[in-house]
Amino acid sequence: MSAAKSILIIDDEPNLRRSLALILQREGYSVTTAGNAHEANQCLEAGPYDLVFLDLKMPDINGLDLLPEIRELYPNMPVLILTAHASLDSAIDAVRKGARDYLLKPIEPDLILNRIEDVLSGQEGSRRRQEIVGEMQGLLSELGQIDRSVGGGVPGTSITPPPDPTRLLRRGAFILDLHARYVRLGDEVVTLSPTTFDYLVTLVRHSPDPVSYEHLVMESQGFTSSPAEARDIARWRIHELRKAIEADTKNPKYIITVRGIGYRLVT
Repeated sequence: MSAAKSILIIDDEPNLRRSLALILQREGYSVTTAGNAHEANQCLEAGPYDLVFLDLKMPDINGLDLLPEIRELYPNMPVLILTAHASLDSAIDAVRKGARDYLLKPIEPDLILNRIEDVLSGQEGSRRRQEIVGEMQGLLSELGQIDRSVGGGVPGTSITPPPDPTRLLRRGAFILDLHARYVRLGDEVVTLSPTTFDYLVTLVRHSPDPVSYEHLVMESQGFTSSPAEARDIARWRIHELRKAIEADTKNPKYIITVRGIGYRLVT
């Protein structure tokens, strides 16, 4: 899968660029690097990439200022932020402005490779889903034309594929499609970012038991962190999740804070 995927690394640290590029190239990715915004713009003018790594701290321009330019050029191109823990607030701001997720320096090869695979698989799944919907609409239109031409179809017949028991995760009013990666809450389809979706999956799987900050980050994002770091990281994701599913974020109905521990999902 990875051989055809192209990745752009934008970071002013030569050692990090070389290390990350080597890690990705060993996995078969096509890697381009840029040490500043000027080089990045030259790379992006040639066309989109399957994924971009963007450092927030660069000498010529702040990554937060470059991000909107990237999003304007290629709205659907996923951007992963590289940041030190000291700049975590800026990384969270970048997610608000359209970045797909952020990763903390120093980089951990396994974490980065897993995250890339998740993001690219999500992109591919989303594209394929759109293609399938388009194909189904075309087939339904064609069937309608055939039915009209022959005076209607054969009554009482339908073709239903066997359900995949591992695809859907259900809890109360929540239905999570783990393949298409979307959420249905009652009659409403809820749109979530990939990482926020993973946080909901974790909460649903453990519901109604509480999930600690550290376990929530580990199971949802795949890396270990101190209790204080995990609390800060999880807090933003839960904030985004509550905005998407709660009628009143100040008085949540579904995602309850368990003081000093973490969060739990009530259905």
